[in-house]
Amino acid sequence: MTQEAAELLKKALSLPVSERADLAGSLIESLDDTQDEAVAAAWDEEVARRMADIDSGAVKAVSLDEARRRLFNFLEVSPAELTRSLCS
Repeated sequence: MTQEAAELLKKALSLPVSERADLAGSLIESLDDTQDEAVAAAWDEEVARRMADIDSGAVKAVSLDEARRRLFNFLEVSPAELTRSLCS
């Protein structure tokens, strides 16, 4: 990673979560200019299925903090360690 990219990452990591999510989405979208309609349709169906599961009570939503805790436990890494590994 170049120094410029490292500085951008450092600034990005200091943004609020919602702004980091927007930025990450924009960066990911910029990697591929083409959109596969079949993939987009499959994601639309998946989103609809998940929303129906939540609406019906088949699954229970968890807070962002709980989801992060579960992810870090699954990865067996602390948030600080994950950040360091992504920045190096």
